[in-house]
Amino acid sequence: MYNSFPEINIKNYQEVLQGYESIIQKIKLEFKKASMNVITIECYPTTNEKELLENLIQPLKADYVIHADDFFFSATEITNQIQENLTEDRIFGVMSHQNMADFIDYEKYTEFFEKVMLNKEQDKKVVIYGVGASLLYDLDVVIYADLARWEVQNRYRSGVFSNWKADNYGEDSLRMVKRGYFFEWPVADRLKRALFDKVDYFLDMHQEGQPIMVDASSYQKALEQVVQQPFRLVPYFDPGVWGGTWMQKNLGIDQDKPNLAWGFDGVPEENSLYLKFGSARMEIPANNVVFSHPIPLLGQRVYGRFGAEFPIRFDFLDTVGGGNLSLQVHPLTGYAQEVFDSHYTQDESYYILEAEEDATIYLGLKNGTDKDELMTALSQAELGETSFPDEKYIYQRKVEKHDHYSIPAGTIHCGGSNAVVLEISATPNRFTFKLWDWGRLGLDGLPRPVHLDHGSANIIADRDANWVERELVNPFEIIAEGKKWVEERTGLHETEFIETRRHTFSGDVIHETHGSVNVLNLVEGEEAVVESLAGEFEPFVIHFGETFIIPEMIKEYRIKPYGKSIGKELKTIKAFVR
Repeated sequence: MYNSFPEINIKNYQEVLQGYESIIQKIKLEFKKASMNVITIECYPTTNEKELLENLIQPLKADYVIHADDFFFSATEITNQIQENLTEDRIFGVMSHQNMADFIDYEKYTEFFEKVMLNKEQDKKVVIYGVGASLLYDLDVVIYADLARWEVQNRYRSGVFSNWKADNYGEDSLRMVKRGYFFEWPVADRLKRALFDKVDYFLDMHQEGQPIMVDASSYQKALEQVVQQPFRLVPYFDPGVWGGTWMQKNLGIDQDKPNLAWGFDGVPEENSLYLKFGSARMEIPANNVVFSHPIPLLGQRVYGRFGAEFPIRFDFLDTVGGGNLSLQVHPLTGYAQEVFDSHYTQDESYYILEAEEDATIYLGLKNGTDKDELMTALSQAELGETSFPDEKYIYQRKVEKHDHYSIPAGTIHCGGSNAVVLEISATPNRFTFKLWDWGRLGLDGLPRPVHLDHGSANIIADRDANWVERELVNPFEIIAEGKKWVEERTGLHETEFIETRRHTFSGDVIHETHGSVNVLNLVEGEEAVVESLAGEFEPFVIHFGETFIIPEMIKEYRIKPYGKSIGKELKTIKAFVR
């Protein structure tokens, strides 16, 4: 019953336009308004601008069609300007603090501005389009063509799209994602946030040839509705060299893939949302909700700490019938700040959703391990001189369904085969230092990147088996209980900012948001229903394995068994910021 296409039915809206023909007619009406003779179409990077030009802009028959790319520095000049952000590494860069306006060629821009102003006086019709178009002119009608980051990443992989102003079609997709993560996306998001209140229409171009355009008022009301109710993101799944088959068999998704390693069902910075305006389903970046309504969504305290950024991440790791993940470590907070300019690091945990008889986790070092000796063995393995003897250095233990393991940054770890992990972590997902990958190539046929220098600087050597058993393994503590429910604190470690609570229940359970956005998953049972105590939102049904978000502004809510699960015992895991 897992829903791969969750929709949010929008109640109040004015106008939704489907298909190019209806959108063209609407823009023509805008041209007829007094003084409205410039249409600006701002595009998120990797928007299909060729499709936009041929199917929307050219049929408008404007007097001038201007591509924003022509007024920015060349691809070579921009790449040189951001080299410090890109670095030579295949995976890691340094976060950009630049603005898109920093890359405008102002000599060309001056000529353009005079040309546009002259055309306004002559009542000529002008269309400006592309990434950064709104920086050239944003006073008449502004349309924003938007994309979610997961769609952007798929376009990188296709070889048909390049990074913005890069001309790197077909480049190694990991390098393209790196350029996106450290430069392109933060720069584009800054512009989007600054532009948000100036946009007249939002344009969805996720599906080729099937655009949907919504007026800004309806769009803003839709986002406001989202933060007043429970909601789910649109999940996506991806195969990997160690991937398994449990999600395909049990969630009924992506049967055409060789396996599924990852399932991302709770990552607003990359996932999308489906907004249902009557018969039209509009796909938008979930991050837009965070940008536009951060305090109702996150809570004042969380917003004060993280800004308009969603700090909690849920995803699946499936190794049933697959292999071990890479042996890895995440950076300590100070290292992440100093080396990558990231505000915080990827502290995490593994909640075991399913485990076969031989499922294990690698967590911490064996007692008595010498770090220098460990790094020498890892270096020899990376050079291909020998296979890394993990059994000599890494603590390994059996895992069982519903175990929970905290993994604070600096702890060497690796998920073993034949398990399904619900990974609950802080949002920065880029900073994983692989130490050993069992001698494998990636699905792209290339060696998977290993970063021993970064890893060595962050492995905390005294996190050995004794420390792991004492600090990280199943720290279950009963917080409260009633007639038909028990609430347990399950972590995370005291060094991590995320708190997790597990509820085991066969009747009604009242939840509090604890001053933070809540992220939950139904980890046991077929289905449950989330209800408002005061009737502020409609009952929200969830199914096994589905991650869902409760905005902080809801404060209190009820979860109880539903449908086939009535009378049975269920479990949810909940995460929030301490």
